[in-house]
Amino acid sequence: MKKGLIGKKLGMTQIFEDNGKVIPVTIVEAGPCTVVQKKTIENDGYEAIQLGFGDVKVQRVNKPMTGHFKKADVAPKKVLKEIRLEDTESINVGDILKADTFEAGEKVDVVGTSKGKGTAGAIKRWNFARLKESHGTGPNARHAGSLGACSDPSRVFKGKKLAGHLGHERVTIQNLSVVKVDAENNLIAIKGAIPGPNGGIVVIANTVKTVK
Repeated sequence: MKKGLIGKKLGMTQIFEDNGKVIPVTIVEAGPCTVVQKKTIENDGYEAIQLGFGDVKVQRVNKPMTGHFKKADVAPKKVLKEIRLEDTESINVGDILKADTFEAGEKVDVVGTSKGKGTAGAIKRWNFARLKESHGTGPNARHAGSLGACSDPSRVFKGKKLAGHLGHERVTIQNLSVVKVDAENNLIAIKGAIPGPNGGIVVIANTVKTVK
């Protein structure tokens, strides 16, 4: 069965196995997530659930969203994400999903927003090589160099790798292992690094195509 949770990245640490092996892990506060909406093939053409994560003050929610939460009879949530499922019969609006949705040893995909790094040059953004610092390259050795166009076509082709905005984009890391699940504190330890800064919102799913 396909499944998923919304979580908050808390940071990275290490877990030691019995044989002394060190495993780098990222700790995620996964849930509790409340089912705010249920979509079915009859009404919407596909099976999915909308999960809410994180409490928010009522006065911070606009009128359309207030009506949305009131219809589901759930408290307002800060983050809403839709998770596609193969079958939603066993899940109802108002149900609460916690970290024990996943088990240690499972493979998951994590979707998050990478760290924003502002405007970056071609070397940092695209791993361009630096120019020589002698023989007429000028005072700047970190510029992009020639753009490759001449009198024909007299323009720069679309998609040319240049300086520009770096980071702050949707990133998916696939096939990460769940090392440990602390159901009591709603914590999941995932092997390796995941996208985004500490405190960033992520979606954990057991298949990349479930997250919209």
